[in-house]
Amino acid sequence: MKALIQRVRGARVEVDGEIVGAIDQGLLVLVGVEPQDTRASVSKLLNKLLNYRVFSDAEGKMNLSLKDVDGGLLLVSQFTLAADTKSGLRPGFSTAASPALGEQLFNHLAELARTLHSHVATGRFGADMQVHLVNDGPVTFLLET
Repeated sequence: MKALIQRVRGARVEVDGEIVGAIDQGLLVLVGVEPQDTRASVSKLLNKLLNYRVFSDAEGKMNLSLKDVDGGLLLVSQFTLAADTKSGLRPGFSTAASPALGEQLFNHLAELARTLHSHVATGRFGADMQVHLVNDGPVTFLLET
């Protein structure tokens, strides 16, 4: 699994003009699922998302996790993260999971996140989404399992 995480002051996802998910301070996470990913990949990624230290402490150092700051977690499926971009001028998607597997593992990630963290929102799998955010820093990392 791949996750592009962005520390945000706030973020929301709209589908057809309707807000389907929103958070205040926290992490916006764009999630790409690959064919070899499993429920174990989901657990490993979620552990990183909740505990990765990207928030500043009192001294301005990145020492605090999402759990430490009790921030929001906004999960957005994005199969294009799993694209093959190594050659040519057009992305290939044979390296992305099938829509069925992608949806299954993304939904599992969201369900598991809700059992472990109090502020979880999501986009809508497979929808044409508009993502709005105020990037804090900016601070952006690509996590892979």
